[in-house]
Amino acid sequence: MVMFFTDDDKWNALVQRNVQSNGVFFYGVLTTGVYCRPICASRLPNRRNVRYFDTCEEAEKAGFHPCKRCHPNDKDWQDSQTLAVLNACRIIENADNPLNLEDIAARIHLSTFHFQRLFKKILGVTPKKYAMEVRLKRTRACLQSGQTVTEAIYHSGFESASRFYEKSTAILGMSPSAYKNGAPDIQIQHAVVQSYIGWVLVASTEKGVCSVSIGDTPEKLKADLYRRFPKAKFKNPDPNFEDILAKVLAFIEAPHSRSFELPLDILGTAFQRRVWDALQGIAPGSTASYTEIATRIGNPSAARAVAQACAANPIAVVIPCHRVVRSDGKPGGYRWDVERKSNLLARENKKTVGAT
Repeated sequence: MVMFFTDDDKWNALVQRNVQSNGVFFYGVLTTGVYCRPICASRLPNRRNVRYFDTCEEAEKAGFHPCKRCHPNDKDWQDSQTLAVLNACRIIENADNPLNLEDIAARIHLSTFHFQRLFKKILGVTPKKYAMEVRLKRTRACLQSGQTVTEAIYHSGFESASRFYEKSTAILGMSPSAYKNGAPDIQIQHAVVQSYIGWVLVASTEKGVCSVSIGDTPEKLKADLYRRFPKAKFKNPDPNFEDILAKVLAFIEAPHSRSFELPLDILGTAFQRRVWDALQGIAPGSTASYTEIATRIGNPSAARAVAQACAANPIAVVIPCHRVVRSDGKPGGYRWDVERKSNLLARENKKTVGAT
């Protein structure tokens, strides 16, 4: 039996999501006031903010409340099969090279068929898709750290350059070299116009709309766009873009009366794209909680991650993250100002009621 006597032992178990540490101890995070199992799939906290407890009772007595993702105070929450899937995730994440399904299943002592079905049931994605997302996450980190595209391909575990390029553009939203270098030679047309919710910036590449943002001044909106795409070539709007701009504004003014049919050119992880797709299924005048969206995408414990995906949404209103609210019905956060979120919801609700 593995023992976890010291804080170093416990921290290492937490970092590794060591399945043998489950139930042996718990950890609380000072900045969130939440306590978790050491195998919790939430983002790794800063070590200096972590406190360890032998029991749930100790953690709650110290003022922490249980995590809604890993349910540390629910003894029946994680059975051996769920732990096996979590262990498989760690195997995939720590592998230097891609592993086949049979290898992973054998290491967690399950049949290949049962492992694949179980993995998809618990995490909402297949092992193959999860592994691809892990490699692409490494790729983004490598490119942003200054590595060349060739180095990023090698360190991300792709079997070949062709395999990488086959998958990367769909995830990065543009070519890998463009992503690394701030979108050089990518042509972006944009304009800032006034609307009932403030100034709105709309930007588009040749592939589709890449940004819709809301702000108090045109200058701030443009500065944010230039920061996101520091080496892009910004063009003056042509007649085609003016048509795109008109359609975006018309949708913002009356989303209840039309559907948005323009293509989008946006960056996002597999999880973020699943969330954004689910958001587009919320009808104008309606709302859904973060937990409800997490349930819709097959991962009911991922409410916090859903909130983070909403915060990362680059397309305001069109991808209606403003329709996601807290479980108590209150608006919650909004990257373009909570008051605007309330105004959007009020207008949509009024229009919907008026239409009925």
